Amino acid sequence: QVQLVESGGGLVQAGGSLRLSCAASGRTFSNYAMGWFRQAPGKEREFVAAINWRGGNPYYADFVKGRFTISRDNAKNAVYLQMNSLRPEDTADYYCAVGENSWSVTLREVGYWGKGTLVTVSS
Repeated sequence: QVQLVESGGGLVQAGGSLRLSCAASGRTFSNYAMGWFRQAPGKEREFVAAINWRGGNPYYADFVKGRFTISRDNAKNAVYLQMNSLRPEDTADYYCAVGENSWSVTLREVGYWGKGTLVTVSS
């Protein structure tokens, strides 16, 4: 059974940092792109960041560029999201996702979802 388990969420003050982790089990995803999405209360789920199967070519939503960094460790079957300079508007449930190909992850092309981890940024 495939599982993606996120961790690292929590409450942080504006300007602070958090590091999210996503551990996959049940199969190896080293040949697939992986990414992060988020969903704030009352809003639709949106793309945050993704990285290809080699760990290269990371790409980000404009609203996190320069603040968030995505990385992966294929040996650990894991993906990470380092979040710096957090803002209250970053408050959301953050979801790990595995893409359907090696190069990209989009909202409509997700093979597996995690259950999410809550990030709350206080002002």
